[in-house]
Amino acid sequence: MTAAKRPVRFFNTTGPCNPLDHYMLPPEERLVGAQPHRYIRYKLYWVLHAPRQTGKTTFLQSWAREINAGNEAVACYVSVERCQGVADPEKAMPAISNAIKEYAGWTHGAAPELTTTDAHSMLSNILANWAKLVAPKALIVLFDEVDVLEGEALIGFLRQLRGGFAGRGVGFFPVSIALAGMRDLKDYLAASKGGIALNPGSPFNVKADSAELANFSREDIGRLFAQRTEETGQQITGEALDYAYDQSRGQPWIVNSLFMRATMRVLDEDSRETVTLGYLKQAREQMILARETHLDALAYRLEDPRIRKVMEALISGEPDATLAEGDAFRLCLDLGLVSITRGTPGVANPLYREVLARQMTYSIQLAIPEPEWEWEKADGSLNMEALMVEFQRFWRQHSELWEQKADYTEVFPHLLLMAFLQRVLNGGGHIDREYAAGRGRIDLAVEYNSQLYIIEVKIIHHYNTPKAVQEDGIKQIKAYRDRIDPAAPAYLVIFDRRPKSKKLSWEKRLTRKEVESVMVIGC
Repeated sequence: MTAAKRPVRFFNTTGPCNPLDHYMLPPEERLVGAQPHRYIRYKLYWVLHAPRQTGKTTFLQSWAREINAGNEAVACYVSVERCQGVADPEKAMPAISNAIKEYAGWTHGAAPELTTTDAHSMLSNILANWAKLVAPKALIVLFDEVDVLEGEALIGFLRQLRGGFAGRGVGFFPVSIALAGMRDLKDYLAASKGGIALNPGSPFNVKADSAELANFSREDIGRLFAQRTEETGQQITGEALDYAYDQSRGQPWIVNSLFMRATMRVLDEDSRETVTLGYLKQAREQMILARETHLDALAYRLEDPRIRKVMEALISGEPDATLAEGDAFRLCLDLGLVSITRGTPGVANPLYREVLARQMTYSIQLAIPEPEWEWEKADGSLNMEALMVEFQRFWRQHSELWEQKADYTEVFPHLLLMAFLQRVLNGGGHIDREYAAGRGRIDLAVEYNSQLYIIEVKIIHHYNTPKAVQEDGIKQIKAYRDRIDPAAPAYLVIFDRRPKSKKLSWEKRLTRKEVESVMVIGC
């Protein structure tokens, strides 16, 4: 009989990766600031923090398998996710103890006994009994989703781990413990204590390191797809690989989702046609329109006032000396929403920029009537001149009333223009957006029927003048156009946001004039 052919692996976007089923790279290659085997040798406890769906669980489970393949230690992965929202230790500790028993049973066929009903010693009790059970091997415990613990449950959890630290050893207590989650441990503790600074006796001052997982490099992305090429013969162009890196900046879930959709949705999963740039662009748009869980969760974060404050600063581009103060910016970094590139804060990658911008403009877009005016020319190109005329009319008619109801008032002009463009294009075009703190502007590259149009948004504030803003804007948009497409038509849209006493009348404000090959649109 002929042996059954093993199914082809695929690019995974749901849960941890397994090398038997999924294309994947060794997650330990991306560890930053960690020496896992040293932690076992010297009996150390440590923290692993990284944004959602970057490979934390994949690393923990992969490392546990590696440890268990040897003869000196027993490693077990334990998720405490079931304790989300449970701040009462009397409820949380039994749930964590049951999780330990279940994961130990699944992994090693034997579960430790719990010999106390006291929530304040329950965790240390079951871990001590577990260490005795696996002796003469050392016990390694890898706790995942620790960031779901909160309040007294988190404090109690950490205190019991610290309490057992001094007596750790083979047969007594886990020799090494890893705690994994989105945020570094000091951030959980500060949150649990209402933002109050920690004292030197904090409940987990025994950790050796706080480590992170880096994103994929451009080379990593090429190596990842090369596994599919080797297995199936399907190729990918260098241009497509560059696009995958540019859109994701190496974020692992985005990379896998682009490749999964390109090879299983845009193309048939049995197709071996070369994956081109066009197919990856289609995959990107599918991801956004499908509101996949990962992207939907990011959009949901915009309801948090702390996130909103940071996003407003990034979109407006205005310098903000207080941006990095407090927990809001740190939270955005930990969530993977923002990054710092060459000293400048910005949204972490172009795909997130698009998702967040669409989410912030969604309700406005739905309120904009379907365009009945002629916005497409006979040759199929976009009639940007007509579009800008209609936008000026729309801005005059609706902006003051709509802004009173807007959530993001600081960046309302930017969002209304983007919503207007999105409503007109209605899936027939594509917008690339660039915004970051300190840039003083937002740049848009609108693609419609293979034609690019460059738009830059600038604001006149009380501290500057229309002339100065226009001069800066002309220089900036020409530099942006030269980088994107020197032949593209360019439009500089300037909103007057000065107090009413300093604003020009509507008739004088709504202007259109060409300056140095740039159409300047006054609003």
